[in-house]
Amino acid sequence: MTEHFTYEDYQRAAGVIRERFPLPARVGLILGSGVNPLADDIAAQAVIPYAEIPYFPRPSIEGHVGRLVCGTLENVPILCLQGRAHYYEGVSMAQVTFPVRVLQLLGVDTLIVTNAAGGLNPDFKVGDLMVITDHIGFTNLTGLNPLRGPNDERLGPRFPDMTHAYDRELIRLAMEAAREAGVPLHKGIYVGLSGPSFETPAELRFLRAIGGDAVGMSTVPEVTVARHAGMRVLGISGISNIAIFDPDERREASHEEVLEAGGQIAPRLRAVIRGVLRRLYPS
Repeated sequence: MTEHFTYEDYQRAAGVIRERFPLPARVGLILGSGVNPLADDIAAQAVIPYAEIPYFPRPSIEGHVGRLVCGTLENVPILCLQGRAHYYEGVSMAQVTFPVRVLQLLGVDTLIVTNAAGGLNPDFKVGDLMVITDHIGFTNLTGLNPLRGPNDERLGPRFPDMTHAYDRELIRLAMEAAREAGVPLHKGIYVGLSGPSFETPAELRFLRAIGGDAVGMSTVPEVTVARHAGMRVLGISGISNIAIFDPDERREASHEEVLEAGGQIAPRLRAVIRGVLRRLYPS
């Protein structure tokens, strides 16, 4: 398990992608569980399996295809990560966030991150969207920060500020796009855990009590590295299941329901992301 990569490692991976897709792209998109079909909207000029890119982690979880789709969406050049690797799959945080570093070297300055998340907020329903206004990163707080280790100033500062982890202007554009499309879009705080076990009712009550609106097993490491790199970040969670606060409740959480919810989430997410891109780069 690789704990650290060098600048040259990132360069090597970026070079492989640049040979297949030389068009400069300023926007990166990471697709979470159940929303892989969004990549079908992209006018693809190159589709590169992660296995063909040096050091790229290969997802092992159903719902994560493991391809880099390079092309245009709303006439905007875009690099789309169709699936991600998670820390719980047995890879290091350096491997989890390796693709974000490569996007950085390819010139991406705006990152759109999506995920499937459990709803902690009682106002949320399965299929809802939540634009992330901030996060509580238990992985970062408990020693699994992806910036741990040697710092290369060419990639970012030793002590990056996370006050504005999620860009306010991008949040505004997402809210506008959602209103235009008639898509309900909540605002809220995402709680990032390591997984893979779902949370106990007591843990869920704790996460809600400290201000969490949705909980998941990704996103925080990628956003941390993106902000270290100086990227603007837009994060959107698709609510795929609702938290079980009562241990006497017969319902159980499962990955199958997460994937099923993608059918409701994907078209709504598609409308919001396309609307953001139209506003971000008007033709």
